[in-house]
Amino acid sequence: MNGYYSVFNPRGEKIADCGSERDAINLLGMRNRRWEGHYYQFNPLPGDIIDVNQQKQLGTNAIIFADGYSVQEMIEVNGKYIPIPQLPQNCQEPFIPDFHD
Repeated sequence: MNGYYSVFNPRGEKIADCGSERDAINLLGMRNRRWEGHYYQFNPLPGDIIDVNQQKQLGTNAIIFADGYSVQEMIEVNGKYIPIPQLPQNCQEPFIPDFHD
């Protein structure tokens, strides 16, 4: 995991967080020549790691009706079977952070 770069002024106050070292150095260079700021790399801890490829599913009380042509998921409400509405398929492209940079 790449870290972030925190830029500080001479009094030790944080003035910016940069995503790359180049940006942190450029920010320091944009100040006047007497300005003695500094930066350091910050590597965040990953925290809780979640396995998104896990194949577990929650239980359901839905009933699946299948004829020879289609499968429809239904749920029983007050003795009647009601089809569960399905969301339309998403046709947007996925966002890949490093793809366009």
